[in-house]
Amino acid sequence: MTAPGAPWLVGDIGATNARFGLMSPQRELLHTRIFACRDHPTIEDALALYLSERGDLPRPHMGALAVAAAVAGDRIAMTNHPWSFSVSALRARFGFERLEVINDFTAVALALPYLGEKDRLAVGGGSPAAGAPLAVLGAGSGLGVSGLIPSGGRWIPLTGEGGHATMAPADQRESALIDHLRRHFDHVSAERLLSGPGIVNIYQGLAALSGVPARSYTAAEITDPATGAADPLCREATTLFCAMLGTMAGNLALTLGARGGVYIAGGIAPKLGPVFLASPFRERFEAKGRMRRYLAAIPTYLIVHPFPAFIGCAALLAG
Repeated sequence: MTAPGAPWLVGDIGATNARFGLMSPQRELLHTRIFACRDHPTIEDALALYLSERGDLPRPHMGALAVAAAVAGDRIAMTNHPWSFSVSALRARFGFERLEVINDFTAVALALPYLGEKDRLAVGGGSPAAGAPLAVLGAGSGLGVSGLIPSGGRWIPLTGEGGHATMAPADQRESALIDHLRRHFDHVSAERLLSGPGIVNIYQGLAALSGVPARSYTAAEITDPATGAADPLCREATTLFCAMLGTMAGNLALTLGARGGVYIAGGIAPKLGPVFLASPFRERFEAKGRMRRYLAAIPTYLIVHPFPAFIGCAALLAG
């Protein structure tokens, strides 16, 4: 049996980084490490290394991992990374009495009711409607989407793959960009534009439309204000990324009726900071014709907590 007060393992496993932590049952983060996924052949190797570095903390016997993958059954294959594993085999190898594996944005959705004012920044107007659904999306190595639906005093998290929904253009420039991307991808999903690789796709597409050679920028270089000051196409790509993220956020708000608020997570938007806050994101969020007033009343927030998926994993274990 698990010793009273033994820490819980929590994890947030993306295509770029594997974040592990130990949390007390009171949800205090006791220890954490971040590993580059490319440095470890398997998730088992990364987890074994993390547990070996926990110091004097007791070994956890309960855990929850949030993984950037479609979770349906025992076998998990990550969408944008070659790691795959069996949940039952991972549980047995590390001696867990309980090990939950959920989609990473399902975990972020579970965290939303526990975020304080210091954990988020308001982007635009609107006030949350009590008892209404919440929505979350975020761009990193991919695009994650989820939500929370209230039900009898509890929250039901949604598990889906909304980042792979088809991206819709909002003007002629975006139509031309998406037409260009269709020559390279059989399906231009939102993730093809609203992710780290997506930012590169936007920049390269804009360069092609402008008839100029594209430079070999990374996503971080494209969104760097210094690069944007020197290269107008990088500045346009960053602006377009924020605007199209606003379009997707507005679509999600309408789909879920998320009058409780729409939250932006992921590794990209929080790093943009003031650039994101000053971007067309909120204008595009509301730009839905007859539904503008409906959306203008919905608050949007940028999550600045460093480990929201940890909070969601702990909420799952405590539930």
